[in-house]
Amino acid sequence: MSAGNPRQFPSDPRAQIAFSGRSNVGKSSLINSLLNRKSLARVSSTPGKTITVNFYDVDGQLYLVDLPGYGFARRSPEEKKVWSALTDGYFVKNPNIDRLKAVNQLIDVRVGPTDDDIMMINYLIDARVPFFVTATKCDKLSPAALKKTLEEWENTVFRGTGITVIPYSSVTGIGRDKVWNEIFTRIQ
Repeated sequence: MSAGNPRQFPSDPRAQIAFSGRSNVGKSSLINSLLNRKSLARVSSTPGKTITVNFYDVDGQLYLVDLPGYGFARRSPEEKKVWSALTDGYFVKNPNIDRLKAVNQLIDVRVGPTDDDIMMINYLIDARVPFFVTATKCDKLSPAALKKTLEEWENTVFRGTGITVIPYSSVTGIGRDKVWNEIFTRIQ
């Protein structure tokens, strides 16, 4: 189900795992990959296509929640305000925010954590919202380059935080089991 305002968020008390990240980071591709579907979540090469909060029912047990992307999407300032308000509404006006078990914060492994990503992570830390990081598009790097990149993140951005970072590829399925394991651990 898609929600264009917080009043449309589902009211049933199912566990929720939210997916957050900048526009074009691969949230929809990751959700499709996790659910073994090709086009459940709409995928586009144009950033900023997700303009609603989308709830994907997984076997009546939990919702995977696709939040609107942030960052460089080519939209008017007014549209960006609506997106921001909708995402803020998810965290502030969600009738079942207590059912939010974790946020899966996606970061494009080729781009690295942007200022917007760091701002979102700091928000989650300050709000005491549990989260983990999925490094998307890892198939775009060689294994050596991927290892080096993740080590750089650990030694700079995430140093000493204990933040879980899972490399993922929607193309090859690398990391799929690890993301599901993280989700199942969080909803127990």
